[in-house]
Amino acid sequence: MNNPIRGRVVTATALTLAVAAVLTACGAGDNASTDARTTRDTPRATPAGQVHDPLVATFDGGLYILDGDTLELAATIELPGFNRVNPAGDDDHVIVSTSSGFRVLDATGQSLTDITYPGAKPGHVVRHAGKTALFTDGTGEVTVLDPADLSGGTKPEGRTYTSAEAHHGVAIELGNGELLTTLGTETKRTGALVVDKDDKEIARNEDCPGVHGEAAARDEAVAVGCEDGVLLYKDGEFTKIDAPDDYGRIGNQAGSDASPVLLGDYKSDPDAELERPTRISLIDTATAKLRLVDLGTSYSFRSLGRGPHGEALVLGTDGALQVIDPATGKVQKRISVVDEWQEPLDWQQPRPTLFVRDHTAYVSEPGKRKLHAVDIESGEKTASVTLPESTNELSGVDSGH
Repeated sequence: MNNPIRGRVVTATALTLAVAAVLTACGAGDNASTDARTTRDTPRATPAGQVHDPLVATFDGGLYILDGDTLELAATIELPGFNRVNPAGDDDHVIVSTSSGFRVLDATGQSLTDITYPGAKPGHVVRHAGKTALFTDGTGEVTVLDPADLSGGTKPEGRTYTSAEAHHGVAIELGNGELLTTLGTETKRTGALVVDKDDKEIARNEDCPGVHGEAAARDEAVAVGCEDGVLLYKDGEFTKIDAPDDYGRIGNQAGSDASPVLLGDYKSDPDAELERPTRISLIDTATAKLRLVDLGTSYSFRSLGRGPHGEALVLGTDGALQVIDPATGKVQKRISVVDEWQEPLDWQQPRPTLFVRDHTAYVSEPGKRKLHAVDIESGEKTASVTLPESTNELSGVDSGH
């Protein structure tokens, strides 16, 4: 079995002793156990030695595994390089994109498994209809697996599909077995196609320049972003929804089974080194209409999420989490979570990041090495923790999608 990088796990007990000496010089206020005290007595539903609804955060040189209720740091796994994390689609595992391919992390058991999907430039991980699709940019290969098979300890082979040419792409398998995947080359991305369960092409649309990202709405309407709007696939047909500007890039989206409206970012300056947009897009998949909403604050590609009832969530650079009615575009509430921040020029650099699971929004604050848990409906901050290192990406186990 290909196992290019072995991770070393430091248990919570050993880590506490090591970290305590380091943090003493920073003052008692930076101690992780102090910050998490308010929720330390939360009952756990998992066996001793395991983590309840684990979160996984990346840092320069490894991964942190934290308890999803208390935010207590359970383990540190050393893993060199720039790593990305996504839910695998079950209650225990997280997919880690490493320099050599996708690796499966048993977050509940706090260890990297031997399950790997090798390949250059591992990219998007998409969960939908009980399946998880991995897209390897360096080869154009798509792997679709059933995350329930990960618990067996052996590698689920799953379904594979290879794009005509390698590119930075994304794929999603629908409930009927159709596979939607992007079209492109290393230098140009143009649209998407759909194949049936036997990999026979049944639909194609190449009117989506710079195609990037995907999201699914209620009734299994799927959209991919374009530099001039979005491309919607619904009921077996593609429909282009144009942006109001000649250049109106929607490259990152968030969907919800509870709403027909997709949340997207929106950039309108093709010449900007880094555009810091203040407008978001709301795409109604039932009417094929696109609405722009100005939030009065900028945000980043790691700022978008959806609440348990389909609420659109955006973490702004003003430090507030905005809760938006997707049907009207009205901001229902603003929840102050972190200090003001600015998006860095390099997309790989840390910035406050939003991860949503059920009724809780988890928000990182790398400038202070903190992580916060917020109840979306009450607006209450239910837990906070200070970590040894600043975190970058933030994710966790999540079987619901």
